[in-house]
Parts: sequence; C-alpha cells; structure tokens
Amino acid sequence: MSALTNEQLLEAIGSKTVLELAELIKMIEEKFDVKAAAPMAMAAMPAGGAAAAPAEEKTEFDVILKEGGAKKIQVIKVVRAVTGLGLKEAKDLVEGAPKAVKEGVTKDEAANIKKQLEENGATVEIK
Repeated sequence: MSALTNEQLLEAIGSKTVLELAELIKMIEEKFDVKAAAPMAMAAMPAGGAAAAPAEEKTEFDVILKEGGAKKIQVIKVVRAVTGLGLKEAKDLVEGAPKAVKEGVTKDEAANIKKQLEENGATVEIK
C-alpha cells in the first residue's frame, strides 16, 4: 500500500457525507486515543470572538479606587461629592480600597471622577 499525499487525503475526505465524516472522526479518536472535539471548538472560538469584539464598543465604565493615598480626607470628600454617600460610608470605601467608587458611568464621567481623585493623591483605575 502506497502512502497517500495530503491532497489525496483531502479529496477523499471531501467526497464523504457528514455521517461518514462523523464515523471517520470517531474511528480516528479510538485508534489514536485522542479527542477531536476540544481542538475544533478552540479553533472556532477565536474566529467568532475576534469578529464580535470590534463591533461592540464599551459604553459603560467602572471607576475603581485602588488606593486612597496620603490625603485620605480630601479623597473622602471627592468620593462623597461623586457618590452622594455619607461620611462613614465614603470613609469605609476609601479605607477598604480597592473598591468601585462608581459603576456604569460614561467614559467622560469616569475620566472626570478619575481626574478629581488623582488630583487628591488617590490611585484610580477605569475598567
């Protein structure tokens, strides 16, 4: 028996029905003790994910206080002004960092909050 070329194999596989291909895959899995399902699924995921990602632009952002910094009192004042929290709640948020200061805000509002907090010594991240 002579070895088939890759082109001959592809041509032979291309002429099979879906049922015959499913049977062939099962035979290959048994003979070589492999699982064809996982690699196929992994190969399909990046193509679909890559196509969907650019079409979807993020419109809501979360402002995360990473650290209160040295001027905690000023940072607490900003947190109170931005969130409407009471003094105790704002203090707990700043001292419990990292925590979300505000969630689901626009890009401009998130940038504004970040700027105010950073001006007062806080470390902030926008997600």
